[in-house]
Amino acid sequence: MYVHPAVDPGAWERLARHADLLYGVILNVADGPGDTREPSFAAAARDLRAAGVRLFGYADTDYGRRPRREVIADLERHRDWYGTEGCFLDQAAADASCLRHYRRLARTARARGMETVVLNPGVHPAPGYTRAADVLVTFEGDWDAYRNAPSPPRWTASYPPERFCHLVHGVPQGLCGVAVRTARLRGAAVSCAVPGHGANPWAQPPPLAAAGPATDTGS
Repeated sequence: MYVHPAVDPGAWERLARHADLLYGVILNVADGPGDTREPSFAAAARDLRAAGVRLFGYADTDYGRRPRREVIADLERHRDWYGTEGCFLDQAAADASCLRHYRRLARTARARGMETVVLNPGVHPAPGYTRAADVLVTFEGDWDAYRNAPSPPRWTASYPPERFCHLVHGVPQGLCGVAVRTARLRGAAVSCAVPGHGANPWAQPPPLAAAGPATDTGS
């Protein structure tokens, strides 16, 4: 949920009201936790936790180039300031050469209290990444690209669909539910489909019709 709670409190309140439809909510204060604790984010996070929603702290990994200590420092601030219990590691590498880095990063994150590690390469990575992440985002992009995306590689069939996530933006009004059903058919039980466009399409939750017990409607 990439919008400030003081700017659109209703969007955050809607998430709390529909906690049963959420896999989790990603907190992204300022491309990470920011430099100081933000009271309105802390209040929104508290309400979501009270509703039983799992919270993920956002951290950019810069495709394996960002030092591990900086990423972990972001996750610790998310944990201490907003009570996150998982992490969303964005701009993750997909090639096998970075596997060791991400395995170490995931181990350290779990040691710091991150119970669920989500990696977002946005494409299908080397199969070994399944040993680093609890959930892999294997698609992130717009609706047109999603409709024309190739079939998942065969190795994904060896894992339960709860291990995979698809993030789709720019979905025409009324078709977000179709996008979610498509994700399930493609082996991804976690998904988020929104009509938003532009630099930040994740500023609003998806329509309720697109939500379901196994979907991530809080990205």
